[in-house]
Amino acid sequence: MFHIVASDLDGTLLNTDHALSAYTKETLQKLRKKDIHFVFATGRHHIDVAQMRDNMDIDAYMITSNGARVHDSKGNVIVSLNLQPSIAYEIAQVAMDDSLVYTHIYRGDEWLINKEDPESLEYFSESHFKYRLFEPIDFATDDIAKIYFTTNDDSHNIRLIELKNRLKAHYGNEISIAFSTANCLEVMGANVSKGNALAAVVKKLGYTLQDSIAFGDGMNDLEMLSMAGKGCIMQNASDELKQCLPQIEIIGSNADDAVPHYLNNLYFNSIK
Repeated sequence: MFHIVASDLDGTLLNTDHALSAYTKETLQKLRKKDIHFVFATGRHHIDVAQMRDNMDIDAYMITSNGARVHDSKGNVIVSLNLQPSIAYEIAQVAMDDSLVYTHIYRGDEWLINKEDPESLEYFSESHFKYRLFEPIDFATDDIAKIYFTTNDDSHNIRLIELKNRLKAHYGNEISIAFSTANCLEVMGANVSKGNALAAVVKKLGYTLQDSIAFGDGMNDLEMLSMAGKGCIMQNASDELKQCLPQIEIIGSNADDAVPHYLNNLYFNSIK
């Protein structure tokens, strides 16, 4: 039996309205009563995920900012990895003049953005986490967990692909970089991944990675899905992820609560 369940949020555990269904909440609460440890594993900010966790009243671990931050079930930080300040400053400038690309920064407890983007707020129906605008030339560069770039149309994905190639060519192994969706490119410090964060969690809990099962849908889930004892890819996952991990089981869609259905079948021998 897997003693630890780790799941991505957007496109995986959350439905198409970026919310947790009642069935999902019920399933996660049942897991904790069965003494199965649940881990939120997401690119989202820890403040956002903590509000989501508190609303559910479960004592879950949190892997956030794609592994740059890890909090235990009591809210204590057990992993904190930042972008180097000089690199963070440079990366924050690279798309500042592109009117179709938004630059976001997770620094400390804040979410910063370079221009108004009401569409981004649609992702936060489970919490009340809000951005504030930042001055692109003069801003603090310490305690930055990640910088990410978004567009509001998947047709602009080519801009983010070009940006990814430029950043990788320039910074190489000094950064970790991955698409979470077609219109969201995420940049963290060296060796940051959900997989490495999950390794820290299972060790803290006294288990091994073989004792964990993980769910995801984006390229930022690649390491976690391949390192866990069992990985499950969503039907709605990116084609690139499916091609990278052809041996991993593909389950249903987040629109149909595929993760809680799978967990109920696995742990309680029931399908609702």
